[in-house]
Amino acid sequence: MTIQSKHVKQFVLFVLMLAIAGTATSLLTGCGASNTSATGEVANKTLYTCGMHPQVVQNKPGNCPICGMKLTPIRKPTTTAKSGPATVSRERKVKYYKSTMTPGEISPTPRKDSMGMEMVPVYEDEAAAAESQTIAVDPATTQTMGIRTATVTRGPLRRIIRTVGAIDYNETALVDVTTKFKGWIEKLYVDATGQQVHRGDPLFEIYSPELYSAQREYLLAMDARAGGSDPLKTSAITKLKFFDISDEQIAELERTGQPSKTLRIQAPIDGFVMDKMVVQGQMVDAGMKMYRLADLGLVWVQAQIYEQDLDYIKLGQEVTVTLSYLSDREFRGRVTYIYPNVDEKTRTARVRMEFHNPGYFLKPGMFATVQVVSELEPSVLLVPDMAILRSGEKNTVFVALEEGKFEPRTVALGPQAEHDMYQVLSGLQESERIVTSGQFMLDSESQLREAIQKMLKPKEAAAPAPSITATNTMPGGEQKGMPGMVPATTNAVVKYICPMPEHVSIQYDHPGKCPICGMTLVPVTSAALAKLQPGGKLLYYTCPMPEHSDVRSDKPGKCPKCDMTLIPVMQAPPLSNTPRNQASADKTQALPVSLYTCPMASHADVVSDTPGKCPKCEMELVPTSTVPHGKVAEDNWRKEHSGAPPSDVTMPQQHQH
Repeated sequence: MTIQSKHVKQFVLFVLMLAIAGTATSLLTGCGASNTSATGEVANKTLYTCGMHPQVVQNKPGNCPICGMKLTPIRKPTTTAKSGPATVSRERKVKYYKSTMTPGEISPTPRKDSMGMEMVPVYEDEAAAAESQTIAVDPATTQTMGIRTATVTRGPLRRIIRTVGAIDYNETALVDVTTKFKGWIEKLYVDATGQQVHRGDPLFEIYSPELYSAQREYLLAMDARAGGSDPLKTSAITKLKFFDISDEQIAELERTGQPSKTLRIQAPIDGFVMDKMVVQGQMVDAGMKMYRLADLGLVWVQAQIYEQDLDYIKLGQEVTVTLSYLSDREFRGRVTYIYPNVDEKTRTARVRMEFHNPGYFLKPGMFATVQVVSELEPSVLLVPDMAILRSGEKNTVFVALEEGKFEPRTVALGPQAEHDMYQVLSGLQESERIVTSGQFMLDSESQLREAIQKMLKPKEAAAPAPSITATNTMPGGEQKGMPGMVPATTNAVVKYICPMPEHVSIQYDHPGKCPICGMTLVPVTSAALAKLQPGGKLLYYTCPMPEHSDVRSDKPGKCPKCDMTLIPVMQAPPLSNTPRNQASADKTQALPVSLYTCPMASHADVVSDTPGKCPKCEMELVPTSTVPHGKVAEDNWRKEHSGAPPSDVTMPQQHQH
């Protein structure tokens, strides 16, 4: 009985244990499902923290509220994809690690940066967004950054130049009063500096023995004329006129028949006495300056213009001046002369302007404020100066796009206009919105992305820039490729020159007209520029198209193949006429552009600068660059033409093909 009750107790305990185990299993199963769901929700969320302040944790991207740095993710989000009854978890791949302290410092593996901080991961999707030039900023951050925008407008390219000028005499209206004989001042009519005189007004009376004798000779000649001596009178009257005696005074001498002791000297022009060097009773010598008269009806204003502003000053251009003591009026004048030199200390050039001076308000010696308004173009694209970020090599402007995005644009700038505006040659379009304030924050983000790209793809970052294809603006704004342009596949640099041989020393970066002669500028490549040697001997004219280099003419004109303006080909001038430099020039004598020789190596002595037939075998001559014995033929050419200096080398005959 005792044994049986013991077995019963064991059976009951076993049943209870089974019941407890089942209940626990059901409870654990339910809790496990719930915990798994909660864990999945947490795992699918990305938390963001600050590299400088780890205590800052947020569930969305943004900036650290303490230091303002951009928050970085600290948990890798996972995505789930159902494949039948099973659930597969896929993690984002880390592309590289970057420093939170040093912009542009990245690593392919996790490590500490140069500042000792742990690098944070950058995932492939984030890297793709970072590689894009477009920068996205939420509206709240845009407001915090103080970003302001403006519109690209179109208007006249007008420049206002203000400077200080000095009023000066009109040098062409200055007159010195002198005598051509020695004498004594008997009486002064104009005895004060600054006195106004008119033409014919008496200045002083002078006694001169030479003048008195000349009058006596004239009267004797008049008496002798009655006896038929007319040449004697002519000689006497000529002597009086050489002494600057007027016709009225000679007529008065004839009327009275008596020589006058003194001669009255009259004012030769209307003006003011600027200098007075005599007093009454003074003896004066012949040629001594006694008065200086100046006509102030027309005065000059000498202004100093900085050399970078000289392009805005043109002859005949209207200018205005204002005076400090007459602030209620302006005086209008025009530019009459631009002096050919620049002051070495002030880096300014002198510009002369003419102003009519009714009322004589403009007084020589006064300072005046000069204003010149120059309009270069009637309508161009303009952007404010504050929108331009200058890095030395390029100019960048940020364009505001939709949905809070900003795109950096590299722009080409023209001259500066009024109101701190600049002309935009390329990179922007009219009515686009650009950032004028706060763009430095955007630029730092853009430079960070660029630095990362240069480290990730150094070969692509170091790739040469694409060649520039020049375009010509047609009426109506249509762009077309200019004839003679280098194909876009080449890396040649296109410049523009004047086809006049005297003007090829100046090359331009843009098409247009030659400012010297008004001819249309011709686009040329660097290879064509090498054929133009300013100051050298003119050889012939050719087409700027490389494929039309066989076109040669002895006079300017148009290319018969593409109708482009021919450019001159000029030989480099000799460095010096000294025997040493002459011998060196003979050794390095330049070859013609093209040489032709016989295809037979045995006939390498047959060399010509024009195509034709070999006189020995009647075969067509070929360029020396196409045959193995071409160097031998070129040496033969040098030997044949070694006797003449480089400037007199017989070059290819000028033909029109």
